[in-house]
Amino acid sequence: MTSPGFRTIGLVGRFQDPQVLEPATAVLAQLRADGRRVLVAREDQVPAAMAAAEQVAEAELAGACDLVIAVGGDGTMLYALRVVARHGVPLIGINRGRLGFLTDISPEDMAGHLEAILAGRYVAEPRLLLEATITTADGHQIGPALALNEVVLTKHLTGHMLDVVTWINGNYLNTHGGDGLIIATPTGSTAYALSCGGPIMQPNVDALLMVPICPHTLSDRPLVLPSSSQIETCIEQRLDTRAQVICDGELLGDLNAGDRLQVRAAAEQATLLHPEDYNFYEILRSKLHWGHDGRWRRG
Repeated sequence: MTSPGFRTIGLVGRFQDPQVLEPATAVLAQLRADGRRVLVAREDQVPAAMAAAEQVAEAELAGACDLVIAVGGDGTMLYALRVVARHGVPLIGINRGRLGFLTDISPEDMAGHLEAILAGRYVAEPRLLLEATITTADGHQIGPALALNEVVLTKHLTGHMLDVVTWINGNYLNTHGGDGLIIATPTGSTAYALSCGGPIMQPNVDALLMVPICPHTLSDRPLVLPSSSQIETCIEQRLDTRAQVICDGELLGDLNAGDRLQVRAAAEQATLLHPEDYNFYEILRSKLHWGHDGRWRRG
């Protein structure tokens, strides 16, 4: 008997990958056996094993679903977010990637966890999103684009340092010399920002994070800001100065001298659904191998 809510569910993943296809077909069978309608994007190359799912245009998927399940790694989850971001559709992540900070349900546990979630036993966690817009020197706007993890301003050519000028709420902050700048959410604090020396933030912290990429000055440190902050950046003119703005791995556009990048918290939020026993600290320990003695001993 189908429980109330979540009657139409979207499935997202790289189904051509056997490691994704196997759990995806198991999820599909479970959902269909429970009397639920299952949709996949028509643009995907859908294998015969997924024939029980209805195919719809990607642009129509989120609007037709009550819930989306992403099977894969965090990249798949970010793609799924781009599909549903402006529709308020919650997401579940089944991990077939490597780290999996976003896709927190393992294939071994997915049947039981899905049954509980679909019966209404879950933790719903809102996640802050970023909104990024480029305003070119002639007044043309590119965007806005949404990002769950981060907005990255990065150099276009290897070997060329950027001078990134930043303002917070209209107040000049700094000119960062280096490879670029990351503006991240608490969710994104365990992504690119972490590899650049940024702090780990609990996902429900109401804040933004700015992390310089390979700063030329060692005193240029990560900065935690209120989520209400309006961040604006530009790059100073240098020979062959060119930069790119990337939102969760997707190119928003080039940033040239005279252009401005504006980043702020978006009006929309993402909603992730977790099992009832979800524990962020346990995920940190598992993914980052905290609390384990990795030293090798002879004898």
